[in-house]
Parts: sequence; C-alpha cells; structure tokens
Amino acid sequence: MIEVKKKYLPIVETDSRYFIVSGGRGSGKSFSVNALLVMLTYEAGHTILFTRYTLTSAYISIIPEFIDKLEQFGSIEHFHITKDEILNKKTGSKIIFRGIKTSSGDQTANLKSLQGITTWVVDEAEELTDEQKFDTIDLSVRQKGHKNRVILILNPTTKEHFIYRRFFEDKGVQEGSNTTKENTTYIHTTYMDNIDNLSKSYIEQIAQMRERRPEKYKQQMLGSWLNKAEGVIFDNWTIGEFKRSSVSVWGQDYGFAADPSTLVEVNINSSTKTIYLKECFYLQRLTTTHIADLNIKHAKDGLIIGDSAEPRLLSEIKAKGCNVKPSIKGQGSVTYGISLLQDYDLVVTPESTNLIKELNNYSWLERKSNTPVDKWNHLIDAIRYAVGYQLQNPNRGKYIVS
Repeated sequence: MIEVKKKYLPIVETDSRYFIVSGGRGSGKSFSVNALLVMLTYEAGHTILFTRYTLTSAYISIIPEFIDKLEQFGSIEHFHITKDEILNKKTGSKIIFRGIKTSSGDQTANLKSLQGITTWVVDEAEELTDEQKFDTIDLSVRQKGHKNRVILILNPTTKEHFIYRRFFEDKGVQEGSNTTKENTTYIHTTYMDNIDNLSKSYIEQIAQMRERRPEKYKQQMLGSWLNKAEGVIFDNWTIGEFKRSSVSVWGQDYGFAADPSTLVEVNINSSTKTIYLKECFYLQRLTTTHIADLNIKHAKDGLIIGDSAEPRLLSEIKAKGCNVKPSIKGQGSVTYGISLLQDYDLVVTPESTNLIKELNNYSWLERKSNTPVDKWNHLIDAIRYAVGYQLQNPNRGKYIVS
C-alpha cells in the first residue's frame, strides 16, 4: 500500500480550485500527486485530464509510472489500461493523458472540447508559458456536481513566468509557502522532505551542487523562483539612460500567430564600447499597416534592419514609406551575432520591460554547441540585426546580419 505524505493531502481534503505543487528535484511531488490521482479514481464520476506541454507517448513516458503505483496499491486488476488512458473498472472514473503540444501541432482547442473533465493536471507546468492556453483549458474544467481541480506540478523557473505572477506576486503569497489563499492551495516540498527515499550517491551529488553552484542548487533542489534563468547568455547589461552618440539604427523582428512584432532603437558608442537599447514596441497580431505606422512614429525616416525571412512583408512595409532593409542570414550567424553583443556593455532603458524580460531569460540550450533556446528572443533578434549592420558593414552597402 502507498503512503502519501501529509503535505499533499490538501489536494483531496480542501475545497480550493487551484493547487500549486512546487518544489525541487527529488522532492517526490510527482509521485505523491499521481498516487492521489489513482485514489480519486475510486470515486465515481471523475475524468482526470493529465497533461504535459509536450507529450509524444504517454504509454512510454508516464503510464509506466502509474502502473508501478497500481502494483504498489495491489489493485492493478481493477484497471483497464490503454496507450493513453487508465480506467477504473469498478467506478468508471478514468485518467486520460494528452499533450498540449504534439507533433500534430497545438492541441488546446481539442483539449477544451473534452467533455466531463473534473480535474486537470499540468505536469512539468513550468514548460507551459502561454497564459492564454492555460486560461482556455482552465475554463473547460467545469463539471457540475463534482469538485473541480486544477493541479500545477512544477519546478519553479524565473519570476517572469505567468504562474509566479498570477499565483504568487498578484496574490501576495511568499514562494515556498504551504498555505491556502482565496481559491488556491500551495504545496511546496524539497528533497529534504523525501530524503529517506534518496540514494546516498544522489545526496552526495546534491551536496556538491550546493557547494559549487549555489544558484543552481537554490533553483533545482530547493525549488526557488529565480530573477534570471540558469545559463543566461547576456550578463553584460545594466538599466540606464539612452544616449545617442551616433546615428541610431533600428532592428525589427516580425511575429506570426502569437509571436510579437518588435522594434528596438540601437545606438552604439564605439569609443566606450557601449550599446544603448530602447524598446519601441512589442505587440502581437499587428497588420502590415499597423507595423508601418508604428515604424514611422518611432523611427521616422531612420534605417530599420528587418528580418529577411519574409521578403514580401518587407516590400509591403517599404512601400508604405518605411526606410527598411533586409537582414542577411547564414550558417552560424546567430551565435556570431551573440558574440558581437557580448563584446559590448549593453545599457537598457527602464521602460524596455519586455527586453529586460528577454535578457533575464534568453539562455543556452546546449552551451557546448553554442545553441541558444528559441524563445525569449524577439527583441534580441532585432538587436542582432541592427548591431550586425552597424558593426559588420564598413561600407554600409551590405547587410551581413542574422
């Protein structure tokens, strides 16, 4: 029989709608929540939607964990198990497994259409960064006659995540709390709450991390929210006044679907090796006309270096009166552009809030291969275009940027 730690019992004992289950690695939070989900299936009328942001095969990655729990319960014969569902044959309650994003694309619309959901679980919830997707599925958890739950299981990342802002900052809840406020219950554990189940070698690894990489230990093992992501690419920036010591150039990136279109003013002081940065706009779902109007408002007739991935869009913007030229992309141009920016001190205006967020979160995916994450980069990409133009083009005739 599985014994669930008392810290997790509020999930089945309190009337909250939201449960924020946070903590570091090795804390046992996923094990404990999953055990409680199995227990819930012994109550009739439950349909539990278990999701991860990306989920290729539940039968390979998640269902074996549940099978292990059913065997420990000694009740596996009570369940019918398929590749994406676990059904309690005694009660008819079930757990269904889905990805919010799959190889077929975004599944938000399909998930919100599922009928009878009483509990929605988001495992590895730190990977779900789109608050609109969260809201869409959240509003579909409304089965009448049953307690509705939304359970977020996560290892905290940075304070820019909507979960921190929405459930901690806006509600005035201290991170690491075990409490209930309004309609939300907070459960926080660390490896120290699960120390009896950890191997000696794992505990030794934790001790080494605490000694050598205290920030990583704080985030990964204690489950703290960080001001900056682990492995951020740029640490050479400060907040300060925008100064024009030369002719400014603007960089522009174009958004599609949910991504924003951006414009940033760039001014380089070569004598002091300083780049001054000013965010002009960061907006979603702009039409070509809107982009052109905003460009003229902020840059007037100044030179804009735009992302060359959409030549038709560039032509249309230029036809509407903007002084815009295309960037040129090539193999290795992203990392080269990053290296150019790292050679300078960056000064960001305090009003450039989205740029500050990007600089705090733009990090290496694989540092050894110089591969950055492909997110938190809409303004940073625009900056690379403009800086590349200014620094790589002594004759100002070619636009060798990424």
